[in-house]
Amino acid sequence: MVIRRVHQFQGGKTLVGRGNFVSHLNAALSNTGINTFLDDEELRKGKKLGPELLRAIQGSQISIVVFSPNYVHSNCNENSVVKEIVDQVVKKLEKRHLTIPDFPVGLESHTEQLIQFLRQNTRGVRLLGIWGMGGIGKSTIAKAVYNNLCYEFEEQSFLANIREVWEKDSGRIGLQEQLLSDILKTRRIKVHSLEWGKAMIKERLCTKRALVVLDDVSEFEQFSALCGNRNGIGPDSIIIITTRDVRLLDILGVDFIYEADGLDLDESLELLSWHAFREASPTKGFLILSRDVVAYCGGLPLALEVLGSYLFMRRKQEWHSVLSKLKKIPNNQIHDKLKISFNGLRDRMEKDIFLDICCFFVGEDRAYVTQILNGCGLHADIGLTVLIERSLIKVEKNNKLGMHDLLRDMGREIVRESSPEEPEKRSRLWCHEDVVDVLTDHTGTKAIEGLVMKFQRTSSVCFDTIAFEKMKRLRLLQLDHVQLNGDYECFPKHLRWLSWHGFPLKYTPENLYQKNLVAMDLRHNNLTKVWKKPQLLEGLKILNLSHSMYLTNTPDFSKLPNLEKLIMKDCQSLSEVHSSIGVLKNILLINLKDCTSLGNLPIEIYNLASVQTLILSGCSKIDKLEEDIGKMESLTTLVAKDTGVKQVP
Repeated sequence: MVIRRVHQFQGGKTLVGRGNFVSHLNAALSNTGINTFLDDEELRKGKKLGPELLRAIQGSQISIVVFSPNYVHSNCNENSVVKEIVDQVVKKLEKRHLTIPDFPVGLESHTEQLIQFLRQNTRGVRLLGIWGMGGIGKSTIAKAVYNNLCYEFEEQSFLANIREVWEKDSGRIGLQEQLLSDILKTRRIKVHSLEWGKAMIKERLCTKRALVVLDDVSEFEQFSALCGNRNGIGPDSIIIITTRDVRLLDILGVDFIYEADGLDLDESLELLSWHAFREASPTKGFLILSRDVVAYCGGLPLALEVLGSYLFMRRKQEWHSVLSKLKKIPNNQIHDKLKISFNGLRDRMEKDIFLDICCFFVGEDRAYVTQILNGCGLHADIGLTVLIERSLIKVEKNNKLGMHDLLRDMGREIVRESSPEEPEKRSRLWCHEDVVDVLTDHTGTKAIEGLVMKFQRTSSVCFDTIAFEKMKRLRLLQLDHVQLNGDYECFPKHLRWLSWHGFPLKYTPENLYQKNLVAMDLRHNNLTKVWKKPQLLEGLKILNLSHSMYLTNTPDFSKLPNLEKLIMKDCQSLSEVHSSIGVLKNILLINLKDCTSLGNLPIEIYNLASVQTLILSGCSKIDKLEEDIGKMESLTTLVAKDTGVKQVP
C-alpha cells in the first residue's frame, strides 16, 4: 500500500495542516498487519513522481492520497477519520487477488475477450462457461477474470477444484459452507445436509450481487447444489464455470461459451523459455531443442510448464534424452492430469471408443469410424459425441477425427500400463517393435483386440498366419504392405475392420471368411480376382478396392446384402461391373473415379433406388447413361466430369 501526502497551494503558501495525520494513519494501518509505503516527500506543481514511488504504486493493491485544503481548520475527529479509512482498506483487502502463474504468457488476450463480453452484457445474472481439455489453462483464465472483476462486487467467491473436492468425505457440504461463508462474510456457517445447504443458499444469497467462480465442474448436480439455478444468486451477479464438458454448459444454458485454445508457436516458445531458462527466449544453442519440445507439447500450457521446469539447468545431452524418452513414455505429471478426463467417462464402451481412436483411428473419417465401432457393439454415435463434448477428441476439416497428440499418448499409455513388459497381454498393439516381436515369436493372446503393422512398401519380412491363431478376440486389424505365409483357417474370425493396403495375394482366400466384417479396405492390392466364388459377408458395409491395378472385373456382389459404400477408384484395368450390383438394395455410394478402361455400366445398376452418390469422373470410355437412371430416385450427386457423357437423360 502507498500513502501519499499531497500539499495544496493557497496564495503561494503551502498548507500542510496537522502534519502528523499521515503518520497516524500509517501507524494504524501497520498495526493491522498491512504493509505500507509512506511517501512523505513534498511534491510541488510540475514535479514528476520519483522512480521509487512509481515502483511502489505499481506493486501495491491500494494507494491512498491524502490532501485537504482546509484540513487545518477542520473540526473532524482525527481518530474517527483514521478508523474509517482503516476499516475501508481492510474491507478492500479482504478481496484478495488469486494467484496466477508467474509467467502468464498469452493470458491477457483470453481475459480481454471475456471481460469484453461481460462489459457488453450487464443485465441479469450472467452465466459464463470456459471449456477445454485438461491442462489448457481454464482455471488460470477464470482466476485472471476474477482478479479483474472482484473489486466491482461486494461479495465474491472462488470455489476451486470442485470435481475433486466433491468426491471427498463432507466435500459437497464443505463447498456449500465455503460459498455461504465467502458471500455472507462469516465463518460460523454450518450446513447439516446437502438439501439443507441448497435451501440456505437459495434463501440467503438470492438478493446478493456476487461474483462466483465454479472451477472444474463435472456434473450438473454440482452446479445445482451450489447455485440451484442461474437465478439462485442475486440480480446482476456473474457466475463463471470452468469445465471439460461442453454439454454441461449447454444444459445449464450459459450465456457464453468460451473455448480455451492452446498457445501458438511463439507463445509456446516463450512460456517454455521462462520455465527452462528463466528468460523470454531460449539460451544460445538450445533453440532447436526448445522447438522440438514445443512441437511435442502442442500448445498445451501445462506441458510447457512441466517440461520447461524439468529441463531447467539441464545439459543438451539430457534434453535429447528427455525427448527420446517422451516418445515411449509420457511425463507422469502431464499424463495424470490428462487422464482425469478418461477416468470421468461413464462406461467401458466410451473408454473403449477413446482407446480405439488413440491407437487406430486418428485422421479417419468420422462416419467411417462410427460404422466400424458400431459393428463392434460400442454404440459409437453417442460415444463419439460424448468424447467431443469432453474435449477428448475433435472433428477436423472434412469430418476427420483428431485429438491432441498428448491425449493420444495418454490413451496409448493407459493401454501400455496394463502390461508394461508383456505387450502380448495388452488389448491393443500399435508400436512397430512390439508387433514384430509378437508376430515373430507367435506369442499373441486372446487379450489382443486391435493390431496395426505398417511398412512403407512391401517388405521382404514375412510372418506366419499361425501367429494370429490365439488372437480370438481380434476385431481391428491394419496391415500395410505385410506378407503372411500359411493357411488362413487359423486366422481370427471376428474381425470388424480389415485394412490391408498392398494386399499381396491374387485373390482373397476362402478361409479368410469374416461374417462380422464391417469394413474391408484392400487398396493398392495385387488382386486379379477378388474371390474365386462369392462369399457371404452379411455385415460388410464398406468395400474399398481402390488402386487395384490388375483387377479387370468387380467382384460378384450377390452375397453382400448390406453393402453401403463401394469404392473402386483408379482401377485402371477394370473393364466391367458385375451385373449382380443390381441386388445391392442398401448401397448409398458408388465411386468408380478414374477407372479409365471401364465401358458403359450394366443396366442393373439403374435399379438401385438407394444410391445417393455416383462418381464416374475420369471414366473416359463411358459415353452414355441410360434413361433408366430415373429409377435411381435417391440420387442427389452425380459426378461425370472427364467422361464421354454429353448429357444426362
